[in-house]
Amino acid sequence: MKKKLAALYIRVSTDAQFEGYSVDAQKDMLEGYCRSRGWTDYRFYVDGGFTGSNIDRPEMKRLIDDVKAGFISQVVVYKLDRLSRSQKDTLYLIEDVFNPAGVGFTSLNENMDTGTPMGRAMLGIMSAFAQLERETIRERTRMGMKERVRDGLWMGGGHPPFGYDYDRARGVLTPNEDAATVRLIYRLYLDGVPTARIAEMTGLKHEKQVRDILSRKSNIGLIEYNGAEYRGRHEAIVDEATFLAAQEQKSRRSSARSFKSVHLLTGLVYCGRCGARMRYQKWGRNGYKLTCYSQQRSKRYLIRDENCDNEKAWADEVEAAVVDDFLDRALSQPPETGDRPRETERDALAGRIRETERRLRRLYALYAAAEDELLADSIAEQKRLLDTLREEERKALQAGRREEESERQRGEIRRLAQAWDRMTAEEKRVVARELIERVEIDGGAVSIHYRQ
Repeated sequence: MKKKLAALYIRVSTDAQFEGYSVDAQKDMLEGYCRSRGWTDYRFYVDGGFTGSNIDRPEMKRLIDDVKAGFISQVVVYKLDRLSRSQKDTLYLIEDVFNPAGVGFTSLNENMDTGTPMGRAMLGIMSAFAQLERETIRERTRMGMKERVRDGLWMGGGHPPFGYDYDRARGVLTPNEDAATVRLIYRLYLDGVPTARIAEMTGLKHEKQVRDILSRKSNIGLIEYNGAEYRGRHEAIVDEATFLAAQEQKSRRSSARSFKSVHLLTGLVYCGRCGARMRYQKWGRNGYKLTCYSQQRSKRYLIRDENCDNEKAWADEVEAAVVDDFLDRALSQPPETGDRPRETERDALAGRIRETERRLRRLYALYAAAEDELLADSIAEQKRLLDTLREEERKALQAGRREEESERQRGEIRRLAQAWDRMTAEEKRVVARELIERVEIDGGAVSIHYRQ
């Protein structure tokens, strides 16, 4: 039977230095509270540099796991908003995590103890005020931002749009050397050049960047904020007529591409020799073959090697090989066992951490009674050991979560494979795109690259 611990939770945000209570200050107050109660078994959970607007924090997750595992008897914080600034999250932690596990909750600053009726009443009141404060700050920020864009000033923060720099002193965007590239993109697009080819010609990484630039209203001097448009003080890169013509062109091209492919591997097949994409090509009455785009002169921007001599492959044979490989891999996955061998490792680490903490407390007591250099060295050694053990515990917990996620994914893939024959053609195409990154064909060889 494991002895339960008091969990001392600490959170500081990124601007903790302005809040008036650092990690060390909170530790001192929480340890003092434990001493006043005669508690000797406690553990710190410290989230440094995390917002209180949600509970997506590593040490908070570890605390929740330990509560659910039955290791915790009491949770103590210096101030309620250290737990969370969200009323919803605070009530979730108290009502749905701590209370069902029989775990008490105490906040020193508010003198709150959920073990008493008054403490539970105070919890609801203080949680509401914590959320009100956060929402007030957010509303003020939003109002300030709205006034800013109404005045034609850029929102600031993040990365400025391609083609502009951000002048912080003036609060406006200024065109830079990439503005000429933006104008070229519009011109090429209106001349009928495909977005993939434009990306190659202008040195952009992929065609999505081209589509984003074509749709960006900052290029005509507007600022979009919360669904509204405002006239900005910055200089436009292209005129409004050019921008509107590009939007009409996009609409026409989108309509022309609105059909759905009927082939399992459309967009996933690549030439294993030159790296170009491969397309389905009707081959008489016998079906379809997969052909390297480097051997097609109709779309020159997709050519990678004009001398590519890769063979054409029958599409149904390639699809059958891919499906067989997927089913073999998926059905060979071991079934979910529910075993968690790493839990034993984590339990052992937790035990070593508790023992090391107990040794440290004894050493501190001896040192307080009689300052001795050997005792100081022993304390330093045990602190280093404790830091090492806590890091090992953190890594073991992360590894355990990765294993659980990996096992969940294997189980999902296995279930998909078992249902494959009952799926529609469209469902099979969705699964293929979810699981397969690319299929490469080199002569008679088919290589399948699955997503990690």
